[in-house]
Amino acid sequence: MTAPLARRLRPLLVGTRSSGGGWPLARIFGAAAAVVGLFAVAAIVLGSVALAGLNDARAVLLDRVSPALDAGQRLSVALLDQETGIRGYDLTGRADFLEPYRSGVRAETDAVAVLRATPDLDDLGPELDGVVTAAQRWRERYAEPTIAATGDAAQPMPDPIEGRALFDGVRSRTEVLLRELENAQEEARAGVGAAASFLLAAAVAVAVVLLLVIVAAGIGLRRTVLRPVSDLAAQVRAVVTGDAQQPVRATGPAEIVGLGEDVEAMRTRILSDLDESQETNRRLDERTRDLERSNRDLEQFAYVASHDLQEPLRKVSSFSQLLQRRYGGQLDDRADQYIEFAVDGAQRMQQLINDLLAFSRVGRTTEGFTPVALDAVAASVVTQLEPARAEVDGEIVVHPLPEVVGDAALLRQLLANLVANGLKFHREAVPPVVEVAGRRVGDVVEVTVADNGIGIDAEYADKVFVIFQRLHAREVYPGTGIGLALAKKIVEFHGGRIGLEPGERAGTTVRVTLPAQPVADDHVPEHHAPEESTA
Repeated sequence: MTAPLARRLRPLLVGTRSSGGGWPLARIFGAAAAVVGLFAVAAIVLGSVALAGLNDARAVLLDRVSPALDAGQRLSVALLDQETGIRGYDLTGRADFLEPYRSGVRAETDAVAVLRATPDLDDLGPELDGVVTAAQRWRERYAEPTIAATGDAAQPMPDPIEGRALFDGVRSRTEVLLRELENAQEEARAGVGAAASFLLAAAVAVAVVLLLVIVAAGIGLRRTVLRPVSDLAAQVRAVVTGDAQQPVRATGPAEIVGLGEDVEAMRTRILSDLDESQETNRRLDERTRDLERSNRDLEQFAYVASHDLQEPLRKVSSFSQLLQRRYGGQLDDRADQYIEFAVDGAQRMQQLINDLLAFSRVGRTTEGFTPVALDAVAASVVTQLEPARAEVDGEIVVHPLPEVVGDAALLRQLLANLVANGLKFHREAVPPVVEVAGRRVGDVVEVTVADNGIGIDAEYADKVFVIFQRLHAREVYPGTGIGLALAKKIVEFHGGRIGLEPGERAGTTVRVTLPAQPVADDHVPEHHAPEESTA
């Protein structure tokens, strides 16, 4: 669509957009974002709770139950070390056997301290107290008396059977404590497993819900956005492929409905413009046919001007010249002047008709453009203008010229007019010098025709290329005033430009810019070639 048509459509499109349709896309995506946000918050909360439960269960197992079980096992070993030390000391009487006993007592104290300091194990307090009490009773009633009796013969030796019975009580109490600690460990492990299962279940639930959200979002996006857009695109393609009479209707969000209304308004306006264009083309066809008839009439006029009008002019000119030669000097001076006016008027009329014919025929030749060597054209022009050059004792300097694509006859006429003007409009008592130069600049050829004549003021730089415009009286510089207008028409027919080049040097410099490549088809010549004319 062109920019003018777009500017014409813009007020129409803005004015026809309605507020119908479903939710706007912003509201749809906002609602979807809110749902996803709520799901994300729920997933984060659920995952945090599951992870916190797992961490708590691991803390109970690793930081409480397992150290307590390890302390209980050290307590059992410490008690066995005490019993082993007392038994060895009782059998051997050697003091070094008491070291396991004493180290066992210290280890027992440390293990009991660890067990009492372990939190959340208050239910094990009675079993631990029972172990401590039984161990204390065994030491007081058997271990310590055995140590005292072994070193002193006066002390009675405790009964070993009673000592074994007392330590069996300690051992049974310790086994109960260890079973309770092992049960606590199993429960802690079960708690860790349950927390891990809950975390896994939460992760699976989040994944399933996420998948459902994605599927629901895809289905919603397809139904609310993609399908309406696809339907609208199909209708637009149908209009583009030729079914322009089919109205465009859009459904879905408000933006898509508005877009459909814009497209419908555009379609309606384009149909209206198309009808106007067809009507305009019809009128143009009629005017083209009228123009063709007018051109045929003009061609008929040109034929009449070149034959029927010139025949009486030739008779007037011929008989006036005969009258001048035969009766010149025999009549009075006024009669001779009248005859001279008649001869001059007939000759100028012939020249004017020839120049007008040449001007009207530019662009109506049947020959196509061909490569033209401007050097050869300039050489032909120099030969053609040799009499005029000799008459004013002038000089024509032609520099190397490039090749262009165009009509050789028209280009010859162009250079002939420009060089002839340079010879004609010379300063008094200054021999004219006309220089023709040219060069190729990119895709164009620049040709300059410079002279040392009277020059042209800058204020007349455009006026001199208008037909019949003269800057001097006919008595001073003869001519019809068509030469530069004809030159401009030839240059524009070739797709170029012509103008005066400003400068400080005396005289006039005309610059002609011609395409180096063939011009567009609308410049292809038609009809007949003009006759050469120099004004």
